[in-house]
This record gives sequence, structure tokens and C-alpha cells, in this order.
Amino acid sequence: MVVSNFVDYVKIFCRSGSGGSGSVHFHREKYVEKGGPDGGNGGRGGHVIMRANENFWTLLHLRYQRHIYAENGENGRGALSTGADGKDIIIEVPVGTVAKNADTGEFIAEVTSHNQEVILLEGGKGGKGNAEFKSSTNQAPRYAQKGIPGQEMTIILELKLLADVGLVGFPNAGKSTLLSVVSAAKPEIADYPFTTLTPNLGIVKYRDYRSFVMADIPGIIEGAAQGKGLGHRFLRHIERNSILLFMISAESKDIKKEFNILLNELKKYNPELMYKHRILAITKCDLLDDELIQMLKPELPDDIDTIFISALSNINIDKLKDLIWKKLND
Repeated sequence: MVVSNFVDYVKIFCRSGSGGSGSVHFHREKYVEKGGPDGGNGGRGGHVIMRANENFWTLLHLRYQRHIYAENGENGRGALSTGADGKDIIIEVPVGTVAKNADTGEFIAEVTSHNQEVILLEGGKGGKGNAEFKSSTNQAPRYAQKGIPGQEMTIILELKLLADVGLVGFPNAGKSTLLSVVSAAKPEIADYPFTTLTPNLGIVKYRDYRSFVMADIPGIIEGAAQGKGLGHRFLRHIERNSILLFMISAESKDIKKEFNILLNELKKYNPELMYKHRILAITKCDLLDDELIQMLKPELPDDIDTIFISALSNINIDKLKDLIWKKLND
């Protein structure tokens, strides 16, 4: 069995460091008969921090890292010495990663720009030493404060791909074929549904050394918004795309019906997706002659730019790039 190098979902148990305890200590020095309290404070426990790194494209490096623990803070010492803070643990993730509480599903944080940092779990505060409790009525306190324990949580990290164009369509609509033709990406291609099981990214070269990023999202099926198949794991990648390129095969019995099903699944999953620019590409048009294309046009959806293409025969591929570039710069 081939294991994909693209990992967009990991679950990790994280624990921040506990704060160090304060010290109970009294000053001792020759010729000083009664030294006062000089116990130092404990150090802060280490944080668990998520940091975005644009050099990562996947969560593969975290696949087998099931536990992450930050260091505890050191205890305070005499002579008003504060304990050292625990070392923070930094989890480097791709830009576009979302962190959630695995037990409740609650959103914690997301990182959307390079080097952005978010504290997922704060380290415990250090306890106060007995010097902090000295007062006019209590000049020799013999107690100190314990450090606050660290936090622990099982955290889900989900990657949402950042791309200019997201390919949306049913299985076997020709999305992977298009990506392989217009970019250097090499997705698996075969003449049966569900060939693509993980998203693929490709950089599409355009005129005058310009380029844009295209994402091949695994095929959507009806009911995906309710989690049917692997719906949620596929649909979340569409949220970060600037343009949605709907792809429907010319072999479809009802193009408008298929388009409405796809649109409805996106709307159920996230209504905000309805505000994104959309293009409809009718694929495998090398199977059609000019007369059939003219017959199909009245049956196409309204209010959307539509283009007939064939990736294998390179029909209208340059026109599709022009249309995408125009939409990206609107």
C-alpha cells in the first residue's frame, strides 16, 4: 500500500509546562544575625505555540508526533533568584492551518501568514517565593506559593490549502488531467472515479513569466456537506481558494443538474463560498462536434462564465488560463 506524502489532518496530545514553585529561604551571612526572607519566585512553564512556515506544504512531519510536552519552569532559589522559565515548544505548520479542540470541536486558532505565531496552551505561572509575602506584620513568612500546573489538551491540526484556483467537480470529471497538463504536478490519473484521494497543488505558468496556483480537490459527491464519503476533509480545502473552477464532463446527462448539486453542497458546507468567483468548464469536449456544442449551450447554467475544454487535446486551455487570470485580477 502506497502512503501519500500529503497529510492534511493530525491529532496530537499537547501539554504546556507547569510553573516552578516559589522558594522558602532566609538570608544567611556571617555577622548578619537575622537575615530576612529571600526566597525567589518560580519560573513560568513553557508554552505550546503554533507557528506558520511557508516552507511547509503538508503536516507530514507531524504524522507520527503523537505527544508534545513543553518544559516545566524551575523552582525559585535563595538570594531572590527566580527560577528559569520552561522552554516553549513550537509546532511549525503550513500557512493555512487551523487548530481545534479534539474533544469539543471548538476552534482554537488559525495561522494565515508566514511566521505568524499563536499560543495554543499557555504555560503555568511560577509561584511566589516567601520574600513576596513579607510585610510589616509578617516579617518572616515560612511559606511560598506553588507553581500553577500546565494545561493539557488533544489538539486537531487541519490544513486548508491556500490556492488561487480550486477545481470543483464530481469524481472523474477530468480535474487531475487538467492539472497535469497546465502544471508540473503529477497526480494519479485513471479512467475510474475516486482516483484522487488527496489534494494536489500545481503552479500554472502564464504569460510574461506570471503564474498562479491551482488545487485539485478530490471529487465531491452528493451529501458531502453532511460528511458523506470524505466530504468535510475535501470541502475545507475549497474555503481558501480565490476562484472556484467547476468542472463537469461533456458526458454528463444533465450539466445544469450536476452544477446545482455541486453548488448546493458548497452552500450547505459554508454559505460564504457563494461569494467566490466561479467559472464552469465543460471537460472532454473533444468528444463533441460543433453542432453538439451549440445544442448544449441552452442547457448550461445561467450567470456563470462557461468554457468548453479538453485537456488531452489542448482545446481552449489557453483561453481558460486567460479567463482565470482576468477573474483573479478583477
